[in-house]
Amino acid sequence: QVQLVESGGGFMQPGGSLRLSCAASIRTFGWFAMGWFRQAPGKEREIVASISWNGGTTAYADSVKGRFAISRDNTRNTVSLQMNSLKPEETAVYYCAAKVLGTTDWGPWGQGTQVTVSS
Repeated sequence: QVQLVESGGGFMQPGGSLRLSCAASIRTFGWFAMGWFRQAPGKEREIVASISWNGGTTAYADSVKGRFAISRDNTRNTVSLQMNSLKPEETAVYYCAAKVLGTTDWGPWGQGTQVTVSS
């Protein structure tokens, strides 16, 4: 059974940085693209960043380009999201998700980690 567990969320002042990590209990981790999503209160879940199976291709939401960086370590079955210059409007629950190569649907999902950006 695939399990994704996020960590690293918390409270940060505007302009600060946080690093989120996701540990995956997937034997074939390298067969999955990985992504980070977020959902703010009253809003729909949105994709923040994604990374291909080997880390060679990354993609970002326009709102985070230049500030966030996604990376993965296939030897440790982890994917991380470095978030810099955080803004209050980025307060949300951040989720890690996996996508099997060749498919379009994201899943499974982690349980999420809360990120709060406030002064």
